[in-house]
Amino acid sequence: MSKTFQEAMDFRHACKIFDEDKKISDADIRSILEAGRGSPSSFGMEPWKFLVITNSDLKAKLRPFCWNQVQITSCSHLVVVLAAIDDARVESGVVKKRFLRREMSQEKLDSYMNLYANHLQKTLSSDENIYAWTSKQCYIASANMMTCAAVLGIDSCPIEGFEKESLEEILNLDTKKYQLALLLPFGYRIKEQSKQLRVDFDDVVEFIK
Repeated sequence: MSKTFQEAMDFRHACKIFDEDKKISDADIRSILEAGRGSPSSFGMEPWKFLVITNSDLKAKLRPFCWNQVQITSCSHLVVVLAAIDDARVESGVVKKRFLRREMSQEKLDSYMNLYANHLQKTLSSDENIYAWTSKQCYIASANMMTCAAVLGIDSCPIEGFEKESLEEILNLDTKKYQLALLLPFGYRIKEQSKQLRVDFDDVVEFIK
């Protein structure tokens, strides 16, 4: 049953143990992934890729390099969120391709390309800097996927605790093209959700008039 946005926010928590016998339907996992695909990104570059793993043997192989967290193997679907590296470079041709999805004059295209290259000059100067930028975009997509899942009554747990290079090697990634940003296990909880603890509204929100 679908939840309202506020119900979904109250429902969502970092699920620590999933029910291994309960699987997400193809329709629901597609909805979750579509929420990621449709997410906003800087300059509209969509610098991400989502690997969806359901193979038990592969999940078991990954788990020791994820601080042995049980979510990796107990989840229904493990989504590996990758940050694009080479696609972000002007010379890749992908940037131009992204801009040209909207009809525009050559003059406007040149203006966009110059703005992109100049604004991101330092960002695009190394793989490390590109990863720092594109991985931030991945978190926007990941948040939307987790909220979509919560609307559908599906649990998730964002995971940053992992050995990046080891996982990239196991997944046979070309790290010049993609690097690991975070892991998103999805499934259904076994245990009751613990009380959600958050800083008070007035401590995190300031209205400036």
